[in-house]
Amino acid sequence: MERHLRGVSNHYRIEILLLLADSKGMTLEDIFIKLRANQKTISEHTRRLQLAGLVNKRYNGRFVEHILTPYGEFFTKFLKSFQNIK
Repeated sequence: MERHLRGVSNHYRIEILLLLADSKGMTLEDIFIKLRANQKTISEHTRRLQLAGLVNKRYNGRFVEHILTPYGEFFTKFLKSFQNIK
């Protein structure tokens, strides 16, 4: 559990998880363009999300798509529940 919680302990990682929740898979380029962030920064955060077991990489020809794992989907639902609290 600690590994998963550390995986979401950054605003970019939270934004990446929320982006991936609304897609079937995104390349690194898709992610950093959408977030308007540095490619190296986003690359490091996706790597950490993968190490935390929240994101998987799926190879599609020359491209690498990032998708949520079942734990990533669970954490995303958890994060979205906080957005709905008023």
